[in-house]
Amino acid sequence: MRTSRSDGAAGAEGRAALGRRARRIADVLAKEYPDAGCALDHRGPFELLVATILAAQCTDERVNQVTPALFARFPDATSLAAADPAELESLVRSTGFFRAKARSLRGAAETLASRFADGFPSRMDDLLTLPGVGRKTANVVLGTCFGQPAIIVDTHVRRVSQRLGLASTDDPDEIERQLQDLLPADGWTDFSHRLTFHGRRRCHARKPDCGQCVVAGLCPSHVV
Repeated sequence: MRTSRSDGAAGAEGRAALGRRARRIADVLAKEYPDAGCALDHRGPFELLVATILAAQCTDERVNQVTPALFARFPDATSLAAADPAELESLVRSTGFFRAKARSLRGAAETLASRFADGFPSRMDDLLTLPGVGRKTANVVLGTCFGQPAIIVDTHVRRVSQRLGLASTDDPDEIERQLQDLLPADGWTDFSHRLTFHGRRRCHARKPDCGQCVVAGLCPSHVV
């Protein structure tokens, strides 16, 4: 059965109290997952951008199996922009939605090669002009490669933040804003990675492992 705390209690929680609870959760997760970070193998922002596009509806493990051959064949934006579509589709086929992903990769590469030939873009507004790049992908690159504060809302961050009562919406952009409001900016990127680790290891989609959860005492959704 669920704890006596109602599902709606987090919504009634005062803003200051919610912020304190969020910071406590962040502290506990920092101790539990001190080495949490980006799970996509990459050697710079270009490779991470490509890997993150491929990771949509695909596991990071699968992407990491695909990208070595992909980057060996197309090591930079110029070569990827000129890729034969059929060859590119073949290389990324196992990541799913391969035709759409191949189009996004070529489109992003073409824009990088033409508009950002002098250097990889490091501003959100510029990254969002790349085909196939939304706020999640841009935040992955900005937070991981450029050290900019970034809330990365992947499927795990969305699920875990909702269960913890830190987010009250399904909209990724709104979840990003809500989490930003709760925590100091210098901890955003690490907190995102730790929520992802926690979602993979404990707070599973179908059956969360509440018995082994280090933040169960701070969670309005935990099962006892």
